[in-house]
Amino acid sequence: MNTRHITDEYGMMTDDATLVIQRWLPGPADRIWRYLTEEDLRRKWLASGQMPLVADAPFTLVWRNDDLCRAPDHRGPDRPEEESLQSRVIAVTPGRELTIAWGHGDVTFLLEPQGDRVLLTVTHRGLSDPRTRNQVAAGWHTHLDILVAQANGKAGPSFWITWNRLQDDYAVRLAS
Repeated sequence: MNTRHITDEYGMMTDDATLVIQRWLPGPADRIWRYLTEEDLRRKWLASGQMPLVADAPFTLVWRNDDLCRAPDHRGPDRPEEESLQSRVIAVTPGRELTIAWGHGDVTFLLEPQGDRVLLTVTHRGLSDPRTRNQVAAGWHTHLDILVAQANGKAGPSFWITWNRLQDDYAVRLAS
């Protein structure tokens, strides 16, 4: 897969239903792979849940975004404390690529080592609804910013404040 190098941190739609977003992370790639696949590391930036690394294996992702916040940040009254998603591993190339079923679509994580850094490309397919697309794009952006901070040994942005701000940004960016 030939990927573009990011010029900013925002995701872009590559067609009517596919979001691509990238981040540079400190290597090596095997270390970043662990953040994608090991529950204890993944829950620090995205969601918990045991993920068998076998094609067709079912699993559940559980989001507790309040755990990714600092005071005075809090979720809005319309957002649940916990969300879960029944998923399935579609394909695995250890240390390089992981594709999982995600709702009505799928998500591919691609790791490309380049020197002492790793380019992570997240491709989320199946985002045909514009309202959902903006929420998902803001979610990936926020979660990936938290991953970058975690991988660099730093505190990441507070989830809900960042996610709310980014929804407005993506509503404008993805409308054009």
